[in-house]
Amino acid sequence: MIDSKATKRLFDLLAAVALLSVLAVPMLVVALVVKLTSRGPVLYWSQRVGRDNVLFPMPKFRSMRTDAPEVATHLLSDSRAWITPFGRFLRNTSLDELPQLWSVLVGHMSLVGPRPALHNQEDLVALRTEAGVHTLAPGITGWAQLNGRDEIPIPQKVSLDAEYLVRRSFGFDFYILLLTAVKVLRRDGVRQADTVDASSPPAETRRAA
Repeated sequence: MIDSKATKRLFDLLAAVALLSVLAVPMLVVALVVKLTSRGPVLYWSQRVGRDNVLFPMPKFRSMRTDAPEVATHLLSDSRAWITPFGRFLRNTSLDELPQLWSVLVGHMSLVGPRPALHNQEDLVALRTEAGVHTLAPGITGWAQLNGRDEIPIPQKVSLDAEYLVRRSFGFDFYILLLTAVKVLRRDGVRQADTVDASSPPAETRRAA
């Protein structure tokens, strides 16, 4: 098990600073393209559930129109109509997640941990609290994220989060980060909003996410 929260926090800080230094220019380019290809702010901030169920604002590069309905993505009747011209690429490459490095830097998130629930995902929050997972800082990537992302039922997601709670260590975190990099490069498990149908498990509720 990781020796302490301080050790994990130190690693997160050093890694976030290093990644932001390397990715600063690419992120500025992405921000510029988002601004030039659709109306609205570059970033979309959503209220997420953090450690001990405390809410915090989490940023993403905006990939949907600002007037997109605030409903689960799979409930949109014509989800393609709501994705911005650049949004499909952002989602397909996971570049929309890069601003969350700021959340790691300020201490709202960790590089590895359970993906932060939306403020209105009460069933997910309740099950995580029951399993003790709420004591962990949410992560940009996590064990459940590698094993199905939002395509798996909530109880299974919480079970994987609870497994991470037990198995967490520096080595396990590094393994998850390595597998995440491989999956992103291969675009494994990436699902566009316009490919989700009504038979899919509920995805994240979002507006212009």
